[in-house]
Amino acid sequence: MAEIKASFFIECEELLEALQDGLQSMYDGESDGETVNVVFRAVHSIKGGAGAFGLDDLVNFAHRFETALDELRSGHLDPDPQLLKLFFTCNDLLGDLVRESRDGLVHDAARLDPVLTDLDKLIGTDPAEADEQIEFEVTTLALDMDLEAGVNTEEPRWTVRFQPGAMLYANGNEPLFLFRALRDIGDLSVTCEDNDLPPLEELDCEHAHIGWHLNLSTTEDRAAIAEAFDFVEGLCELSIDPMDGEEPSLTVLPALQALVSDDATPAPSAVEAEAPLSPKPGVTLPAPEIEFQAGPAETGGAAPPDRKPPAPGATPRATVRVDLDRIDRLVNLVGELVINQAMLSQSVEAAGIPPNSPVRTGLEEFQQLTRDIQESVMMIRAQPVKSLFQRMSRIVREASATIGKDVRLRTDGENTEVDKTVIERLADPLTHMIRNAVDHGLEENETRETVGKTREGTVFLTALHRSGRVVIEVADDGAGIDRAKVLKKAMEKDLIPADSQLTDSEIDNLLFLPGFSTADEVSNLSGRGVGMDVVRSAIQSLGGRISIQSDPGKGTTFSISLPLTLAVLDGMVVSVAGETLVVPLNAIFETLAVSKDDLRAFGPSTHVVNIRDSFVPLIDLGAELGYRAPLDDYSGGVVLLIGQEDGLSAAVVVDAIEDQRQVVIKGLQESYGRVPGIAAATILGDGQIALILDPVDLITQASGQTKPESSAQSVASNVDHINGAEA
Repeated sequence: MAEIKASFFIECEELLEALQDGLQSMYDGESDGETVNVVFRAVHSIKGGAGAFGLDDLVNFAHRFETALDELRSGHLDPDPQLLKLFFTCNDLLGDLVRESRDGLVHDAARLDPVLTDLDKLIGTDPAEADEQIEFEVTTLALDMDLEAGVNTEEPRWTVRFQPGAMLYANGNEPLFLFRALRDIGDLSVTCEDNDLPPLEELDCEHAHIGWHLNLSTTEDRAAIAEAFDFVEGLCELSIDPMDGEEPSLTVLPALQALVSDDATPAPSAVEAEAPLSPKPGVTLPAPEIEFQAGPAETGGAAPPDRKPPAPGATPRATVRVDLDRIDRLVNLVGELVINQAMLSQSVEAAGIPPNSPVRTGLEEFQQLTRDIQESVMMIRAQPVKSLFQRMSRIVREASATIGKDVRLRTDGENTEVDKTVIERLADPLTHMIRNAVDHGLEENETRETVGKTREGTVFLTALHRSGRVVIEVADDGAGIDRAKVLKKAMEKDLIPADSQLTDSEIDNLLFLPGFSTADEVSNLSGRGVGMDVVRSAIQSLGGRISIQSDPGKGTTFSISLPLTLAVLDGMVVSVAGETLVVPLNAIFETLAVSKDDLRAFGPSTHVVNIRDSFVPLIDLGAELGYRAPLDDYSGGVVLLIGQEDGLSAAVVVDAIEDQRQVVIKGLQESYGRVPGIAAATILGDGQIALILDPVDLITQASGQTKPESSAQSVASNVDHINGAEA
C-alpha cells in the first residue's frame, strides 16, 4: 500500500504540471473545450486518489475546485482574468496540500478557508451541502475514471470474466497491469466480484478471493483482448465473450462494507446496489483511482475524456520510474569508465603500438563506445526546465500580490534540457531574481501608465542551448537600472571609494556586492542587502556565470550561463611550467602561435596581442596560477584565445597543448572551497590530478602580469595549497 501511495503522489506532481499548463493556456486566451477538460480531469484524478487514501482535506479542497471547473466547463462561468486568478491560487494551494499530505504535515486551514469561501460563492453552494456531496462522491470514484464519458456504442463491446488462481500472485503477477493493457486498446470499466470473500478472521492470504468483471468497448478483435492475458495463461479462469445485454451496474464491495460497518448489515439488494454507499468515518476504501491509460508523464498531461483507441501499429511510449540514487551510481560508474579508457589509451601509446594495429583500432572503437554510453547516461539525467519555470509562475503571482502590481510571466524554451542536479540547485537563485524583477525592475501600475506603458508589467523567463551550455535569462520591461542611484547607494554604504569612476558595466555589477540594496525600506521581498550576492555565489558553484544588460526605460536582463552537466566535459589538456591543466573546449575560440610583431607592451607590467587588428589582453597562465614568474619573451609561444559570447576574451599563454579529450569533473568545493580561476579537477589517464580552469573567472580576476619586473600579485595564489594534491 505504501508503494501505491508513493506512486499516487508522483502522479499528482505530473497532474499538477498538466493543471498549470492548462490554466496558463486559458490565461493566454485558449479557453477551448479540450483545454478546460484537461484542467478538470487533472483535479478530478487528484481527488479520486486522495479519497482512496483517506486524505480528507485534499479531497474537500479538490472537490470545491473541481465543481467550479465543472461550472466553467458547462458554460455557466466565463474564463475572465479574475476567475483565472482565483484558479491559479487554487492550483497553488492544491499543490501545497498534495505535498503536505505526502510529507505528513498538518494543513493550515487559515490559508484554505478564504479561498474555499470564494469558491463556494462562485458556485453558489452551501459549505455543509458541499461536504455531503463530497462524502457521496468519494464512494462512486470507481476504478475507471472515464465512466462519466460513457461508452462508445458504435464500437464492439466485450465482457471479460477474470478470476485469478492462487499461483498467479505467487508468480509475481499484478492484475492492474493486465487492466492497463486492456485500457490501451479501448474504453474499459471494471467491477470487482467479492462473492468468495470470507469474514476477515477466516481470510486466507494465499487464496485469490477476489475476481473481476470487465466491460470493454474496442475496435480490436478477441485475439487482441486475449493477448493481454498471455503471461497469466493457466494461472487464472478467463472468459471473453461479446456483450449481449446491458453492462452490470458498478457497486462497492458489499461483503467488505458489512465487515467494516458497526452493525454488520447484510449485503444490499440489487435495488440498493444502484445507489453507492457512503463510507463510514475513519474507513479507508480500496483505491478507487487507478489510471489504466498512459499516465501524464507519457502523454504530457491529463488525458481528455473522449479517449480514442491508438492507431493500428502505433506503439505507446512506456516509461519507467527509477530511484535517483541508482542513476547517480550509474553516472559515477560511467565516469570511472571514461577515466579507465583514458588510462588504457595512454598505456597503449606509451607501449609504442603502431597506429594501424588491431589494438589501436579496437581502442578507438572502445573510445567511441564509451562516449556514446556517457552521452546516453547524461540524457537519462537531463530534464526539461519546465518544472522549474512552473514554480516561478507562483513566485510571480505571490510577489505581485504582495506589493500590489499587475505582473504577467512569459516563458520560452521550457523544453530545454539540463542536468537534474543543475535544476534543483537553480531554484533558489532564480527565485531571488524573479522577486527582484517584480519588486525593483517593474514600475508601479500608475507609473507605467504615465510613461505610456501597459499597466501590466511583464517578466520574461527563457532558456536555450548555446555553445554547449544552457543559458537562462530573466528579463523585465521595467525602468532599467538607475545607475546614478546604484552608484550613490554603494558610496553611502562604503562599498566603493567616494571618488570612484565606474563604467556602466561596473556599476551594474555592484548589485552583486554583499550587503548592497537599492530599496529605500525593508519589505517582505527585499531591502536587507542579501540576495544577488547569494545568486552569484550559487551560480558560480554550478560552474556558471551571470551577467547584466540594462537599457534605461526599457528593462533589464540577467543572463545565467550554465554547463549542461556537472559530470563530464570536453577539454583541451595543456601543460604549464611542468603542470597539467584542462581548459574547457567550448571556451576556446582558436589556438595560435604569437610572433614578436604581434605583441605590444601595455603599461608597466602587461602585454596585449594583436589578433587581426584587434588587441586582446595577454594572460600568462603560469604566472597567474603562481607556478612561475612571467617569461622574458613570449614570441613563438602557444596561445589559446578564450572567452565567451558577450565579447569578453583573452589570449592565454601555455607551454604546450598535450591532447583533447573528455574528462570527468571532480568538485573541489567541499575540500578546498572556491578557488578563483579554477572550476574543478579531474583524473588523467596516468592517474595524476589536473585542475580544470574556469576561463571567464580567470579573465575577470587576472592581474595581467606578463613582465618580470612587475610586482603585481597573481589572482590564483590561492591554489598553492592544492598543488600538493597533484603529487
